[in-house]
Amino acid sequence: MEDFYRISRLPPYILGIVRELTIEARRRGEDIIDLAMGNPDLATPKYIVSKLVEAARNPRNHRYSVSRGIQKLRAAVANWYKRKYDVDIDPDEEVVVTMGAKEGIGHLVLATISQGEIVFVPNPAYPIHPYSVVIAGGDLRTIPLLPKEEFFDRLNIATKTTWPQPRMLIINFPNNPTTEVVEIGFFEKIVEFAKEHNMMVVHDLAYADLVFDGYRAPSFLQAKGAKDVGVEFYSLSKSYSMAGWRVGFAVGNKTMINALARIKSYFDYGMFQPVQIASIVALNEGDKDVLEINEIYRKRRDALCEGLNRSGWAVEKPKGTMFVWAKIPEEFAPMGSVEFSKLILKEAKVAISPGTGFGDFGEGYVRFALIENEHRIKQAAKGIKNFLQTVNKL
Repeated sequence: MEDFYRISRLPPYILGIVRELTIEARRRGEDIIDLAMGNPDLATPKYIVSKLVEAARNPRNHRYSVSRGIQKLRAAVANWYKRKYDVDIDPDEEVVVTMGAKEGIGHLVLATISQGEIVFVPNPAYPIHPYSVVIAGGDLRTIPLLPKEEFFDRLNIATKTTWPQPRMLIINFPNNPTTEVVEIGFFEKIVEFAKEHNMMVVHDLAYADLVFDGYRAPSFLQAKGAKDVGVEFYSLSKSYSMAGWRVGFAVGNKTMINALARIKSYFDYGMFQPVQIASIVALNEGDKDVLEINEIYRKRRDALCEGLNRSGWAVEKPKGTMFVWAKIPEEFAPMGSVEFSKLILKEAKVAISPGTGFGDFGEGYVRFALIENEHRIKQAAKGIKNFLQTVNKL
């Protein structure tokens, strides 16, 4: 029983190291400011919760639902895409409701990738992107996520030197963890590339609404021909502060959507129907709340970045996501991101994620999650500043 093949292919979860150390420190009574795990702390808007409670009181909603998602929710998804991106979506053929984007991506890859088929994933990446391929038995190949033009150069080289040809490309913009953002021209080039090489594309748009300084994140489906080659995932977790509700959806290519719907029909009966009903209200009526939530994250971003810069740790303000991706200060670079994260936890009482937990090309960086209130984030920046100043005096 110790030799489960798929489990043996999954490495230890590096991001869990800091989590365990944080728990141990708190048990000792230490006040740790946790900026490691991207777990939103904001409450779900009250009217969404009220709709959930109302629907949960109706016994008709206590029965099995449908794995593809109820029709009114799929219609709400289609309306949301039309309103936000001017993209036409068929709610019956081009939408599947998922239990968060993570579950959906995992099951889509399992449904579409055969043993040994090659999948390209940028590196660093959110863990489900590469490890969905590993779990499915695919052949994972990583492409360094460097500046956009260089990414295409590397993608072309990787494709030309790979045999058999890659079957799928998984991308994510605004990106977790690097916070990299793109314009619609990037997706247009991706569509052209995918068509040229007969490749499926999966785009994770989980941070569509968490954007700042006038930047607007495009949808992959806005690129001409995108539905010919791929699908896009979205999650209500961040934009609507519904992380624990586990609501997401996939939209796009009918064949890929049908494959996801079919495999889900074997795994689940869909999420609790009152959650789906409340999600309809969120998508139809939540635009104002999304803007307010976004503004909270902007203020937190500014507090952290400005505080770190004052401490001498130079970081750029990201244009998207709920994270800050920071290069380790030069004097600490030799120790690596895991040991540096441990040091910050011990000395500054701040938990952060080591970049290597997101892939080899994440080494040399750490990720801050903006999941504490503005006061606590300023406190975290001050703790780091005090630590760095102490080191510099030695």
